[in-house]
Amino acid sequence: MKGLLLRLSGLDADAENAVRVIGFFDRLITGRAGLDALVRSTAELAGCPVGVHAPGQGLSLRAEPGDGVVTPGAAPAGAATRPLEGGVVVWVARAGAPAPLDDMLLERFAIAAAILLEHSGVPRPELGDPALVELVLSGESGTAERSRALHLLGFGPATRLRVLAGTGVDALAGRSARLGGVRAVLLPGEVASLPDGARAGIGPEGPAIEVARSWTAARTALRFTSAAEPVVWWERLGSLAALAGKLSPAELAELPDVRALDRLAAEPHGADTLAALDALCTTGSARKAAAALHRHHSTMPARLARAEAVLGFEVDSPSGRFRLRLALVLRRLRDNAELG
Repeated sequence: MKGLLLRLSGLDADAENAVRVIGFFDRLITGRAGLDALVRSTAELAGCPVGVHAPGQGLSLRAEPGDGVVTPGAAPAGAATRPLEGGVVVWVARAGAPAPLDDMLLERFAIAAAILLEHSGVPRPELGDPALVELVLSGESGTAERSRALHLLGFGPATRLRVLAGTGVDALAGRSARLGGVRAVLLPGEVASLPDGARAGIGPEGPAIEVARSWTAARTALRFTSAAEPVVWWERLGSLAALAGKLSPAELAELPDVRALDRLAAEPHGADTLAALDALCTTGSARKAAAALHRHHSTMPARLARAEAVLGFEVDSPSGRFRLRLALVLRRLRDNAELG
């Protein structure tokens, strides 16, 4: 500290600004700011891109002033750097000539990074896979926490991952965690066959650092599953995905077509009738629906006639199948609300 004070005393007109720089980083340190906050705040202070690179801990963070976003990324060519122990480097990439206090800023940035890397809430290696997976999927985790957790799980920030959200999928291989009543599985490759009776919603593939988005989408897809359609891919939902957040379970239950399906389900052999309606929507014809259900086609007319009497519309026509399909989907959303 004595050396730092001697340097400050020789700064003359810049001494007041230097003290402000020191105070800025001291407040971040004493407030136990996260690494995301440190990088983001330093970018605002410097007015140019800055970053921290800690390859041994799976961290490579950068931020630019103005957008408030911390992303993975290495130092650009020509950036001013300050190395730390363990291969850690902090950097400042200012276009043009360095500012008078850049050396001071870089030094205090390095000190703050060294302290926060030791004391931050980033997970340690002793945490098991479920805790790390939960942190990776949390929408509240910062980029630093998510990067370190991915590193400990064996994934880089740019690794292509998708998430499977399912029930009855505990036997699937992969990094996973049970979150509420749903198991989340990180999938770096192909989706394996599901165990009998399992259901799964599968989120879109993307960079591992953004895998929380895939988790949200996978849970939405899971709400669209049924015994007849146990696996639903989020990408294949299209505009149907928008329905998931529009109506509450209570509002869905009050829709006339959903109430009619509930009445059908409550009748003797109601489950078979709904299965027949599902198969009709999937196959497009009564004869193909009977074959899909391993029933003789002569059994279908009576079931469809009863369904039409309760629903109040023709089901074996293009417009009727569309309305029926929508009603069946809305009923699934109501029944699977707790999975989303």
